[in-house]
This record gives sequence, structure tokens and C-alpha cells, in this order.
Amino acid sequence: MEFSFMYVLLSSAVVILLLGFTVLMIGIQIYNSLVAKKNQVSKSFSSVDVLLKKRWDLIPNLVAIVKNHMEFEQQTLAEITRLRSRAMSGDITPEQRLNTENQITRTMGNIMALIENYPELKSNNHVTQLLESLNETEEQISAARRFYNTAVTDYNNAIEMFPSNIVAGYMKYAAKELFVTPAEERANVNVGELFN
Repeated sequence: MEFSFMYVLLSSAVVILLLGFTVLMIGIQIYNSLVAKKNQVSKSFSSVDVLLKKRWDLIPNLVAIVKNHMEFEQQTLAEITRLRSRAMSGDITPEQRLNTENQITRTMGNIMALIENYPELKSNNHVTQLLESLNETEEQISAARRFYNTAVTDYNNAIEMFPSNIVAGYMKYAAKELFVTPAEERANVNVGELFN
């Protein structure tokens, strides 16, 4: 009888240890997965950031070239310069940064639409090269934003779904914002309004 009691006690202890070990391993796996997803968001934002820096470097060149030809659009050129300075300042929150970058994208689209109305600019080799560089950069930014949004969605899903939400709450992980296009940017550009 003592032998069967010891056997039951030992079996129970082994089962409890195995369950504890299993829970510990699942917790470690969830923790590591959350850290990997958070780091993927940071990595993908860094990729977007590099491309945005490339665009920032192209903007002053474009403004300098088109400034002489676009006398009536000085407000648009001043706006893109102001937005670039704000985005580069570094003293804005990530959410404000996303908003500013979206405004830069919209304003760049306006400038490109305006250039279409200036034949002497369209035929200028420097402007053509800059526009090609900007278009290529914008396409790369678009691809990088999609990658970033995928990483953010995976991360946000992980911190909201059970059981990883328990570990995420303990780690104080908060949801990240997606790079989204504001409603006004989804509308077609009315070039006629740009001249008024």
C-alpha cells in the first residue's frame, strides 16, 4: 500500500513538473515571438525611413529647379519645404511623423501634376531625371509601406490574440499605427484647383 501511494505521489509530481515545463516553454515561445514581431516592425519602419530620407534629399533639388518656372505655385513649393523640415526635425511623435509623410506624398503629387502644365519643365533633362528618381523612390516607399503595414498587422494581431495578449500585457506592448492614406489623398488631384 505504501508503494502504490509513493507511486501515485511520484507520478503526480512528474505530471505537475511536465505541465509546468510545458507552460514555461509555451510562455518562452510566445515571449520570443512577440519580441521578433516588435523587432520586425522596427526593421520595416527603418526601411521606410531610409527611403523617406532619399526622398527628402531629392525634394530640395526639385524645388530649386522648378522654382524659377513655377512663379504662381510658390505656395506649393513653400509647403513641401515646410513639411520636409518638420519631418526631418525629429521632435515629433511617430503618429505625427506618419501624418507629415502622408502630407509630403500628397504635396509631391500636386507638384508633379503642376509640372505637367509646364512644357519647358517637362522637356528639361534635370527635371526629367529628378522626376524619374522621385517616381522610383515613391514606388519603393509604397512597397516598403506595404511591408511595414504587414509587420504592424502581424504584431497587432499577436498582442491582441489569446494567449499572447497576456504576455504582451505583461510586457506593456501597445498597438502600432499603420501607414494609411488619408481620404483626401485617395481622391484624384484636380489640377485646375491648384492654379486658383
